[in-house]
Amino acid sequence: MKAATKETLIGDVIKDSPEAKAVIQKHFGSGCFTCPGVNMESIAFGSTMHNLDPQKIVDEINAVLEAAAGSPSSSKG
Repeated sequence: MKAATKETLIGDVIKDSPEAKAVIQKHFGSGCFTCPGVNMESIAFGSTMHNLDPQKIVDEINAVLEAAAGSPSSSKG
């Protein structure tokens, strides 16, 4: 997955970045995994609904993605 932004859909993070699921669960709860709205709702929208700072969540997701990209198990070959 490319870097997340405030406009990245929550569902895309869940679907494309298994390693970032924990960040979504930490901030939004496990309800996001079964809610049909995740396919339409951005990180910014979800953050507003949960009274959270969207940039903090984006930064955490991107840190997890960068760490996963740098780990030996993430290389293909």
